[in-house]
Amino acid sequence: MLSKLHLENILFLDIETVPETPKFSDLDTTKQLLWETKSKYQRKDEFTAEAFYDRAGIWAEFGKIVCISVGYFKITNDVRTFRVTSFYGDEITILKDFKALLTTHFHQAKHLLCAHNGKEFDFPYIARRMIIHGIQLPHKLNLFGKKPWEVPHLDTLELWKFGDYKNYTSLKLLTHVLGIPSPKDDIDGSEVYRVFYEEQDIDRIIKYCEKDTVAVAQILLRLRGDTLLHDNEITHI
Repeated sequence: MLSKLHLENILFLDIETVPETPKFSDLDTTKQLLWETKSKYQRKDEFTAEAFYDRAGIWAEFGKIVCISVGYFKITNDVRTFRVTSFYGDEITILKDFKALLTTHFHQAKHLLCAHNGKEFDFPYIARRMIIHGIQLPHKLNLFGKKPWEVPHLDTLELWKFGDYKNYTSLKLLTHVLGIPSPKDDIDGSEVYRVFYEEQDIDRIIKYCEKDTVAVAQILLRLRGDTLLHDNEITHI
């Protein structure tokens, strides 16, 4: 049961991704053809592969991670704080720094990773980008040979489904119906490409990513029946 989980054993996270290059024309010819093939079932007839390229960031084969934000609880004498920090810069550095966090502080069997739609997006995306860059997977992302109940991942989308596999609920919708402050009060995921490549405003993306991470923690608190975090309990490191 969720109420039996120790909050301090959970690492909450969110990632922000963009296409690997600023423009479709920056890809080599082979990659352009591969993108055209990969995206043809998602594109409407009026969209060319080039026009659809701003959405390439959702595929690990054509995108890259520009920010990973993480958060974790510290509870001392019944006083809780939620600490949030982010990894950003070049992607290899982001991945290596995130791996270092997992291997030094969240490597024990009791530790869990938690994200919204993390099992479908965040966790496999991080793992695939690590493999692409030749980074050996940390234990928490290496799922080979693990039984479903051995996978150290929590997914707030999966928890909200309650076994209903037809239902998808966005983070924005779920925070709204649960009375949680929206993390989408500035930008949303569809705007990260523009903010990163055109505005070159990584600080704005970091702030957005950290808000999503806090929102994931808030959702888990609501699912447990706990009180939500107040602003004075959240510390940005």
